[in-house]
Amino acid sequence: MGRFLPFLLLLLVIAAVLRVDFFFTVAYLFLGIYLLSHVWTRRAVRQVRVRRRFTDRAFSGDETTMEVLVHNRGWLPVPWLKLHESLPVNLTAPPFLREVIILGPHEGRSLTHTLNCRRRGYYAIGPLRMRVGDLLGVADPGDLQIESEPFIVYPRVIPLRELGLPTRSPLVALPAPTPLFEDPARVMGVRSYERGDSPRRIHWTATANAGQLLVKQYEPSIARETLIFLDLGREHYEQRRRYTATELAIVVAASMAHHIIVNEGLSVGLATEGWDPLSEEKTRFSLPPRAERSHLMRLLEILARIEVVEGTSFPDLLRQESVNLPWGATLAVIAGQESEQLFDRLVYLRRAGFALSLILVQPLHLSEELRRRADRLGMSVHRVWSERDLEAWI
Repeated sequence: MGRFLPFLLLLLVIAAVLRVDFFFTVAYLFLGIYLLSHVWTRRAVRQVRVRRRFTDRAFSGDETTMEVLVHNRGWLPVPWLKLHESLPVNLTAPPFLREVIILGPHEGRSLTHTLNCRRRGYYAIGPLRMRVGDLLGVADPGDLQIESEPFIVYPRVIPLRELGLPTRSPLVALPAPTPLFEDPARVMGVRSYERGDSPRRIHWTATANAGQLLVKQYEPSIARETLIFLDLGREHYEQRRRYTATELAIVVAASMAHHIIVNEGLSVGLATEGWDPLSEEKTRFSLPPRAERSHLMRLLEILARIEVVEGTSFPDLLRQESVNLPWGATLAVIAGQESEQLFDRLVYLRRAGFALSLILVQPLHLSEELRRRADRLGMSVHRVWSERDLEAWI
């Protein structure tokens, strides 16, 4: 197009100087072609509609299909439409989708691409850039762009029933003769209203039938709450095996959370600190223990996108996040290595009434000194470096 206008002006000048009708005819013809192509291209750009259709969440190891739907809503055909979709390099090779298509009036096309979810993460699908042009290439191509959309690959979740995890810790709510907590989901009867009872305890149906205020009596129980502490400090993992160790630590955390909520029906939370690609800064995540499936998906989403980061203090994270936990809660601590500072913090938490389980993700076997200290403390300790190590948790 940049050379067509000077050529058209030169042709008009020659026609005016020579006063040859044929040159005027040719000039008018090219001018008409230019105007028609320009109007056609602009109208085609306004009539083209493009959208993506894909599931924006998947688990590591899955394969999912992304579909790009292109539709021409106008009566004019689209001579050519070039699409270039940017894709994450960890999901497909080559990391782009390129197509040139022709669309007739009211015609639609579907372009599919397979995404191999080989690695967990928070990815961006796109942007999708398009160029619409005329048949002769005399007009400027019209550009369109569809913004990026997020795509989350959750970490791998291993069914813990197949790994032989220990069952020595309580897996259900435990009845207690002297109630520390009362479970509002377990109504064991009613009694007469007494001064000081909360209005929330009033059993309105029984009150209406008996003609006097009656309040619910709940079954006393101690419900196990678990908080998973995940260490993602870069300096806490060996440099040569850092990626393997941190990814395995995240898999362990995700598998434990999935097992506790789905199989046991109990509450679990997460406390960790790492690099968040969504906010592009170091972020501390603190999810209090809950038992809903939506809470599990929120927890897995955090584990999907978080990365290791420099400058974290894992013992401080243990101290600060355990303040709001009830007495007797279970703390599952996943770390990259043992240290005196970490063990001192665990001793403090054990004396504060918490049940502790330490999982070390490291290639070296646990030292006898660490085992003796853990036994004296009443804390279970495990080493994980492969799925076979998980199977040995018996």
